[in-house]
Amino acid sequence: MKRFLSILLAALAMCAGAGTLLASNAPSDFSAANQFYAEGKFSEAAKVYESLLNSGVISPNLLFNDGNAEFKAGNVGRAIAAYRRAALLAPRDSDVHANLGFVRNQVQGDTLHENDWSRMEGWLGALTLNEWAAWTAILFWLTFLLFAALQFRPALRNLLRTPARIAAVAAVCACACLAGAVHLHYSESVAVVVLPDAVARSGPFADAQNAFAVHDGAELAVLDRINGWVQVSDDNGRSGWMQNAQVEVIPAI
Repeated sequence: MKRFLSILLAALAMCAGAGTLLASNAPSDFSAANQFYAEGKFSEAAKVYESLLNSGVISPNLLFNDGNAEFKAGNVGRAIAAYRRAALLAPRDSDVHANLGFVRNQVQGDTLHENDWSRMEGWLGALTLNEWAAWTAILFWLTFLLFAALQFRPALRNLLRTPARIAAVAAVCACACLAGAVHLHYSESVAVVVLPDAVARSGPFADAQNAFAVHDGAELAVLDRINGWVQVSDDNGRSGWMQNAQVEVIPAI
């Protein structure tokens, strides 16, 4: 048992050391990627950014720079995926949305377009899930305190009755928005095509017939996922199956 514990502690120490090393190397790798980008070596920059992302280093700036490098390297789909992921972390960043809109205009063929539901997604996506949760908690506790004051301070009832009702309505609305945002984040996803030769097939197997043509950067609604395949649909209602390697699946908000 003592030998086992010593081995376990040593392994944990090694893992902790590796995490520290990763954290210490991240700034230098980020700077190196930025230098590659400044020198016009966009593919090299994108590879370093992607390596940082795969190691667990996530930030809006890193994703934004990765999107820029991928677009300059000619990878439209990977650029859109990076910008969309950046928008999840920084939903009100105007530069992210400007670049995302610009790159979307370069996509050929069918892709998802804005409708009433997607406008609702955009409205809920104006805040991150953490921000929705924070506002809901603030409004809940404000309502609680106001109604508590109504009970324990009768002299203030005329003054606090209307604010308490407004706070209660706002808290209910915030709860509904939080529930909607959570549902969209975990239940509604978008598949961004990241390969130029991607194909949507009639079934989740390699020798299935082609269902419809897709293009690099197309954004498609995710219907189902099974055994390394993603079922997608476009704006025209056509559905098909694509391999995981052909797309990057991202939460709707």
